[in-house]
Amino acid sequence: MSSVNGYVRNAWYVASWAQDLTPEKTFAITILGEPIVIWRTAGGTLYALEDRCVHRLAPLSLGRCEGERLRCMYHGLLFDPDGVVAEIPGQEIIPANARVRHYAVIERHSWVWVWMGDAALADPVLVPPAVGYDDPDYILGHGQLDYAAEARLINDNLLDFSHLSYVHANSFGAGPQFAQTQPTIIPLERGVRVQRWIANTYGASNRKSDVPVDSWQSYDFLVPGILLMWSGNYPAGTAQALNHAPPERDAAIAGLNFTSQAVTPLTDRTSRYFFSWGPHRRHGDEAIRDGMMQLAGVAFGEDKVMIEAQQRVIDMTPDPRIMPTSHDRGVTLFNRLVQKLARADGDGAPVAIRSGSDARDRQAAAAS
Repeated sequence: MSSVNGYVRNAWYVASWAQDLTPEKTFAITILGEPIVIWRTAGGTLYALEDRCVHRLAPLSLGRCEGERLRCMYHGLLFDPDGVVAEIPGQEIIPANARVRHYAVIERHSWVWVWMGDAALADPVLVPPAVGYDDPDYILGHGQLDYAAEARLINDNLLDFSHLSYVHANSFGAGPQFAQTQPTIIPLERGVRVQRWIANTYGASNRKSDVPVDSWQSYDFLVPGILLMWSGNYPAGTAQALNHAPPERDAAIAGLNFTSQAVTPLTDRTSRYFFSWGPHRRHGDEAIRDGMMQLAGVAFGEDKVMIEAQQRVIDMTPDPRIMPTSHDRGVTLFNRLVQKLARADGDGAPVAIRSGSDARDRQAAAAS
């Protein structure tokens, strides 16, 4: 079985938007190099199996859902939801090893999540607390992009927003402040928290203010690659009055919104990026949501162009190494956490781009 090394296995990965799974229809995806078939029963129960029949290795995603079971439509083997073969047409004896791997799968926050480690260890408490369509406070739009790049590069991008000043100068209208100021980085048990005030600004291009405001942004970036961010605008002087401490969400005067984003490694050089974004109901409506999603399509496309180009350069560079800057503290802390958890899972294989850079990572972390 092919797999992708260096990622946390005992974690929940986003496989799909929940609304994209039609009852009694199979859905195929590759995560960490492992082909997976997911299906929802007529009653709404989700199951996930290795997408590979034990007989001739035909994909079970081309199979037929039969209640709680899935039948391979090549030679008719019938699989129970735990991956054990229940029937072989024309054969009474079923070998003891006639089974495929089954995965723990769960629906939360409008996403379908798959646990890539030992299914017996799957803990629903570890599903990151994203905001889904069932949240009454936000009006959300959603989308996804496929990248010809490894997931780590997308994670790094989301952990260092100093790129907003350059990659998104035309879309988000981000000024130089993101590159000129340092956020507060707070280590979490399964991620990092990134917080930043931008004082005396007129806001982003989609929500320009007529008067200067203080803009607050806070996000948690959680294993395996989940960004959960809220932001809002406050009266000018708020940041100084709070000594740059976090504000109360309800005190925002405009621009209060939430975004959930998820990075899923498909193979070692392909990834899927899921995102939702929208305003709080007190600060926006469907029209504002639609404008935000149109902007997101442009901005996230800018990220995709840059990161895929970065991947091509890495692939043609012998012994690729990075030179961290002071903005990389969040990147460094998160990647070290991933390496620690991956080693605990027995999947801590080194990653070439990180090779030889640990000392510089420590310097960058200390500098910030």
